[in-house]
Amino acid sequence: MYDERYSEEQKAKYDAALVKVNVTGSRVLDVGCGSGLFFKEIASLADMVVGVDISRKLLFKSQNHVKVFRNVFVVQADADHLPLVKGFFDAVFAFTVLQNMPKPSETLNELKIVVKPEGKVIVTALKKAFALPTFMDLLEAAGFKVVGFVDDEALKCYVSELEINMFASET
Repeated sequence: MYDERYSEEQKAKYDAALVKVNVTGSRVLDVGCGSGLFFKEIASLADMVVGVDISRKLLFKSQNHVKVFRNVFVVQADADHLPLVKGFFDAVFAFTVLQNMPKPSETLNELKIVVKPEGKVIVTALKKAFALPTFMDLLEAAGFKVVGFVDDEALKCYVSELEINMFASET
């Protein structure tokens, strides 16, 4: 039911994000992958796609999307404790995840760990969950530099393109 209800809304977020990041030939992480809707948007472009979600039920549902691609893998894990190699991914996406996390700053720190130093991170946040100044402060405090941002009225969320801020103090 989720796919039917939210696929159009999610597709708009994916489109906004993919304008910001070229995933061709890259290793991509989708944190909070849910039922795997994003896989069909990027699997044919990326060398490898890893989806992470804590929900076993959603990961089981994602198998419908995974089985048609040989380069997509799913892992059941907590976004605040990713069991993944440090600096492995060229691009990390977290769509509509932060507002569901008990400590969004910890989640952002995990994303920073698994992305390559020169990699890109795309994070969305629901507008009804985060005031814009609060969201921007959260990103900055996590050591990210905002290099692209979408606050489109048609989207229910902010879409931020991030890089690791090499000049930020370690927390």
